[in-house]
Amino acid sequence: MTTKPSRRIRLTASFRSFIESEASGGIILMVVAALALVIANSPLSDGYFGLLKTYVGGLSILHWVNDALMAIFFLLVGLEIKREMISGQLSSWSRRALPGFAAVGGMVVPAAIFLAFNAGTETARGWAIPSATDIAFSLGVLSLLGSRVPLSLKVFLTALAIIDDLGAVLIIALFYSEGLNIPAVAGAAGVFIILMAMNRLGMVRLWAYLVLSVILWILVFKSGIHATVAGVLLALTIPMRGAKNGQASAESPLLKLEHAIQPWVGFAIVPIFGFANAGVSFSGVSLSNLADPVPLGVAAGLFAGKQIGVFAFAVLAIKLRLAERPAGASWFQIYGVAMLCGIGFTMSLFIGLLAYANSPLLQDETKLGVLLGSLLSAVIGAALLRVSLVRAPKA
Repeated sequence: MTTKPSRRIRLTASFRSFIESEASGGIILMVVAALALVIANSPLSDGYFGLLKTYVGGLSILHWVNDALMAIFFLLVGLEIKREMISGQLSSWSRRALPGFAAVGGMVVPAAIFLAFNAGTETARGWAIPSATDIAFSLGVLSLLGSRVPLSLKVFLTALAIIDDLGAVLIIALFYSEGLNIPAVAGAAGVFIILMAMNRLGMVRLWAYLVLSVILWILVFKSGIHATVAGVLLALTIPMRGAKNGQASAESPLLKLEHAIQPWVGFAIVPIFGFANAGVSFSGVSLSNLADPVPLGVAAGLFAGKQIGVFAFAVLAIKLRLAERPAGASWFQIYGVAMLCGIGFTMSLFIGLLAYANSPLLQDETKLGVLLGSLLSAVIGAALLRVSLVRAPKA
């Protein structure tokens, strides 16, 4: 039976490479996060937490990880978003519709659930924590289910998570930036304008962009806007020349930079972030702590909010004929993927650190909620998908 052209899944080499690398990186992230939890609750815990608090060059190692290394992570996120918007899986309305609607639902409903537990209190500041989906972790879990997972589901999950990341970047810039240093903001804006002008004038030498990116990061860091936003701003200025028929030239500066940093981000930066931030000591923590508003709101937002929001908005878009159901995927499988979206690990932890920057207790409670919500989403989502794939007829 011939597949209709509109239902065909056409992947660029970059997008396919991205899915494969993120899946592998997600498996490493799972191992590293588990290791951090073990060390944080072992005799090695003092050394672990002491190392993170060690100052190097005026910043603690934890700050270097969260402010500098994660800027490179956000640079990759920005490059991926730009590439997919120009010549990839998000290059047209028909391609953006389903993951776009699902991403909106997956951000709004979890935030509403979190606020239901925290409204009217200072902890309400963490409303965005359960709104994020971890691309690497969720694709890593999906990859464990083998080749019987429809390619359309992988594309749907990846595109949704990319849009989700864009939403997280906007949230961080708008809601988690404080005490703006106007001269530094003006300086960063000036550097950004220069970078954009270089793009417009056809400058394709990457080294020139990278030299200015260091200045941009320093100014954004000093501005009061979170330093990681510099990575996204830089990504917007990197040229993507030669995009034709959904394919981009291998000589594109954007693709060159993306391919250069992708392995480092997936196999080094994100695991280092996970190791540095997933470690939470359970000493003095009881089951009653899980009933506190923050961990309960985060866990419920990720586990219940994500699956409800993503699935409901996806169904709405399909029923209204604004989007098509992923080719070869059943409703049950779409629901399973919606549950995997509740794995919020990397970005949820990151937003939690920003929301409760001055409260180690709330940061630890956030980690408990993220770990619980993500674990439930991963285990139950994978189980549902496994059952659905066993029942599905072979292609």
